[in-house]
Amino acid sequence: MAIATQNPATGEILKTFDELSDSELRKRVGAAAAAFATYRLTTFAERSEWMRRAADLLDADAGAAGELIVTEMGKTLAAAKAEVHKCAAACRYYAEHAETFLADEPADADSVGADAAYACYQPLGVVLAIMPWNFPLWQALRFAAPALMAGNVGLLKHASNVPQTALYMQDLFERAGFPEATFQTLLIGSAKVESVLRDDRVAAATLTGSGPAGEAVAAIAGSEIKTTVLELGGSDPFVVMPSADVAKAAKVAAKARCQNSGQSCIAAKRFIVHRDIADEFTSLFVGEMTSLVVGDPMAEGTDVGPLATEQGRRDVEELVADAVAKGAEVLCGGECPAGGGWYYPPTVIAGITPDMRMYREEVFGPVASLYSVADIEGAIDLANATDFGLGSNAWTSDAGERARFVRDLGAGMVFINGMVTSYPELPFGGIKGSGYGRELSAHGIREFCNLKSVWVGAS
Repeated sequence: MAIATQNPATGEILKTFDELSDSELRKRVGAAAAAFATYRLTTFAERSEWMRRAADLLDADAGAAGELIVTEMGKTLAAAKAEVHKCAAACRYYAEHAETFLADEPADADSVGADAAYACYQPLGVVLAIMPWNFPLWQALRFAAPALMAGNVGLLKHASNVPQTALYMQDLFERAGFPEATFQTLLIGSAKVESVLRDDRVAAATLTGSGPAGEAVAAIAGSEIKTTVLELGGSDPFVVMPSADVAKAAKVAAKARCQNSGQSCIAAKRFIVHRDIADEFTSLFVGEMTSLVVGDPMAEGTDVGPLATEQGRRDVEELVADAVAKGAEVLCGGECPAGGGWYYPPTVIAGITPDMRMYREEVFGPVASLYSVADIEGAIDLANATDFGLGSNAWTSDAGERARFVRDLGAGMVFINGMVTSYPELPFGGIKGSGYGRELSAHGIREFCNLKSVWVGAS
């Protein structure tokens, strides 16, 4: 795939970029390693000052950076601006809390026969981040802020269709005052990732992306004995029980499915509804989905912009066509609109069966699959009948049902009476085919640290 900015609303290629040569790539990795040698010795106070400055710059840049994101991947301008401000909030969060999260942890010195004993967190070194296009600033920033605050340095290999956003990230940290080469963007294709990951100067990697990409990175890193964190997508269930506020659930369901034009790992994708309220929920949900405005992502009032790539829309079309050919019923949407750009309408499909691809594959677009179940056991079984395990939603006012969902839903995150989202304060990540490791919170900043045990005997 060419490294280029191509407007999803029109298909027009606006700017292309040359890939780094092998020699330039090695030079960048060397610069990162050299930067780490001194950056790891900086204080939390210094890093916090730079990180807060980055936050201020993000807030100031929200308009221009938001427009850049819209131009490169098609989300609405309101959503893009919100993404920029969310990044600023995460910078401030880690600037404030990193030192506490990484404070020495005292042990019982007497029990181990020492004058002093404790565990300390130290940075690993150069970390390679392989990031996707769907939240082009947030996905990269939620790695960068904790990694830099821990004393690591970063190399960003971003998706090839958001090169200008990737370059903005490097420029952001430079303007904020971080030392040279502390955070660098590498304009390279996927074929050059392996050479970077195998470089002895690179200590670890994090990837957000597809299952096959995660498998490839994990295999390489495993052969090199390097730490990895993987977030590989999801097919999140959205369960609605009779005790729920059905109208509110239906309204949130449409937002949960169509946020970011449906291109979110944690978007609700499978809507599992108790049969006693199935008709009511279906009517309300279809109404909410059809009321969403599809159009120019720069225009005020647009709810759903185009999909980010032509291939992405083709993938959605193929999954819908497969389901329809095998007997599924389209309740709304389901056909590409006429005209330019890579638009796809909010779509609801019922009658999904296990022989349909949509039953087991993630649909990365605004397409909801709708199921009816007889009881909570059926809901949990169906919710867990997937290779993914990222997020999950359950709607109920019953305390016993709530406890069952928290205990039994196989996912890294469970949201009760609300849609799954990410917060700096909560760990983010999944199980099964959705990956391993955690981002955000105290857990996220510790992923790329060496937890070192220290034992001090008598002088």
